[in-house]
Amino acid sequence: MEIKTFDFKIHGDSRGKLVAIETLRDIPFEVKRCYYMWETTEGVTRGKHAHKKLEQVLICVHGKCKILMDDGHEKAVVELNDPSVGLHIKGLIWREMFDFSNDAVLMVLASDYYNEEDYIRNYEDFMKCVESGE
Repeated sequence: MEIKTFDFKIHGDSRGKLVAIETLRDIPFEVKRCYYMWETTEGVTRGKHAHKKLEQVLICVHGKCKILMDDGHEKAVVELNDPSVGLHIKGLIWREMFDFSNDAVLMVLASDYYNEEDYIRNYEDFMKCVESGE
C-alpha cells in the first residue's frame, strides 16, 4: 500500500505561523467538503469505514492522532502530529482514527459532498469489494 503525505508550506514570522492549502495545487482534488473532529473521548476509535470513490486529506491541526489504513492486503498506521502535514487517502481503503490526544483536532478535506452510498461501513463488505475489484 502506498502511503502519501503532503508537506504544506509553512508561512510565518514573528506574529506566528500559517498554512494555506489550495485546491488542485497543494492537494490533487477540488475540496467540496471540509469537516473536523475534536474532544474525541479517550479510547474511542472513529471512522471504521471505507469509501468507494471519495478522496480525502486528513490533517491533525492540533494535537495528535493515529490513522489505521487497510487496503485488504496490508495495514499501516500513520501518526499525524504536525499541522503542516496532510495524509492523502484515495481508493478503497478501510480507515480507523484512534489514539487521539486530549487536545486533538482532526480536519478532513474531501473531494465530494456527503453521499451515504459511497460508504462501506462493514468490514466484511469491504473485503468482498477488495476481492471482487470493485
